[in-house]
Amino acid sequence: MQLPTFDDVLDAAARIAPHAHVTPVLRARSIDALAGCSLQFKAEHLQRVGAFKFRGACNAVWALDDADAAHGVVTHSSGNHGAALALAALSRGIPCHVVTPADAVPGKLSAIVGYGAALHRCESTLAAREAACDTMQRHTGATLVHPYEDARVIAGQGTAVLELLAASGPLDTVVVPVGGGGLAAGTAIALGGRAPGTRLVLAEPAGADDAARSLATGQRVTDVVPDTVCDGLRATIGRPNFEILRAAGVEVVTVDDDAVLAAMRLVWLRMKQLVEPSAAVALAAVLASPQRFAGQRVGVILSGGNADLAALVRAGRA
Repeated sequence: MQLPTFDDVLDAAARIAPHAHVTPVLRARSIDALAGCSLQFKAEHLQRVGAFKFRGACNAVWALDDADAAHGVVTHSSGNHGAALALAALSRGIPCHVVTPADAVPGKLSAIVGYGAALHRCESTLAAREAACDTMQRHTGATLVHPYEDARVIAGQGTAVLELLAASGPLDTVVVPVGGGGLAAGTAIALGGRAPGTRLVLAEPAGADDAARSLATGQRVTDVVPDTVCDGLRATIGRPNFEILRAAGVEVVTVDDDAVLAAMRLVWLRMKQLVEPSAAVALAAVLASPQRFAGQRVGVILSGGNADLAALVRAGRA
């Protein structure tokens, strides 16, 4: 695929403007004091469907020509991207098919169905997901909208940091979670075009550290078996995403699940905001490496708020 450019991010911002929320930037002085820096929290957990994923899905759906759109869209997703694509498809009045793994969070599945998509369950492997998507494409003619490797999705995710910069002014560093790498790659492209002097740091759970290993070795590592409470970050980093991030020279900070859950609690206690573990990992990375961020103005993208609280309580981790 052709890698997206900064112009593609700008086009995406214009395309999704009628549909996506401009989410607020939040502050918490008490957390600033703990972190030793000035934190600007981009509240993407307040985006439609409760996650930044709506940006990329919306851009992909509304970028389709009418002939392709009539056949609908299909994707595989553990939750947030599926819900985002379902809502984006609903906004255009086209069919949507979402392939979901057997271990997907029930609350996220309910959201997908609630937005009118057809749900298709499969085994919890990437191969099973991709095979099911291929079958749906052949039977329906739907366009595949990959959750993080699609150029339109990557460009759409980059719009979040454009809004962050517009609201907060210049930043020394931006910290974003990384799983498949759609948000991370889109952010790298957007910063390269709008704020090339701003450093990009990726936050990753230690139990799913394929991005950190890949960027350290210069080759994609695909044999990591994820073991983390961050269900939205279990995907292996995508090929185009890896290329974009490697070229951008990004840094990666890994944190364990206990640090992630502590950051999640801190956001609730000090900011009264409910974010999911996959979002809290960004704050956890800042708190775990204070020397990297001391005295800086740091943007933190809180990527989503669809936390499976029941599961955390059952595991004794909430």
